[in-house]
Amino acid sequence: MIEAVRGCWRGAYWGGERSGVAMVRYRRSVMRKCAGFGVLLAGLLFLSPVPATAALGPTEAIRQFYAQLLDTMQHATALGVKGRYQKLEPVVFRTFDVPYMARLSIGPAWAGLTPDQKKRASRAYGRYVAAVYATRFDGYSGERLEVLGEQKIKRGTMVKSQIVKSDGEPVSINYMVHDNAVGWQVRDVYLTGTISELATRRSEFATILRSGGIDSLIASLNKKADDLQG
Repeated sequence: MIEAVRGCWRGAYWGGERSGVAMVRYRRSVMRKCAGFGVLLAGLLFLSPVPATAALGPTEAIRQFYAQLLDTMQHATALGVKGRYQKLEPVVFRTFDVPYMARLSIGPAWAGLTPDQKKRASRAYGRYVAAVYATRFDGYSGERLEVLGEQKIKRGTMVKSQIVKSDGEPVSINYMVHDNAVGWQVRDVYLTGTISELATRRSEFATILRSGGIDSLIASLNKKADDLQG
């Protein structure tokens, strides 16, 4: 297609042995054809799918997350807790499969929720996760966020990483990621390599769900997100 357009424009200026009125008519004809080629080419380029986050592999997705997290840590004081939250909230919703994590954390009660309740619960869950990261990573003193590699598992891919503290002590954090319609997203985080955050939160949420139901849990998560921001 590119060569066709290029040849078309060459033809407008190299009309062969034509002169006078014949040359003018020839060039007008060629220019009309070129315009048609140009519109067609523009349409094809516009309609061609452009890969976004879906193009990232499991390891690259975590590296990208760590790059955003590290930048937030390095500017933590200037940002303040609210600024860190505002910076990290869209990163969390992009990196984590929040609806899946909310569903697993809530457990069997999820099946009985209305679409609106599921949406509000997912939103509150994501806000809470973002607020936790905003408060945990509140400064920078030479820490390193390292991605060590990935391993295929039955439920997806485990990306192994570690945060090396300023004193050199490594803390293992593994991410279970899965390829969905959005791309590779985190579905669980294993602190010290083995402690599932989903399992921990499911245990915490169960008490609130038993006593106050889903609306109470949503309110609790939103309040915690707000309180963590000061």
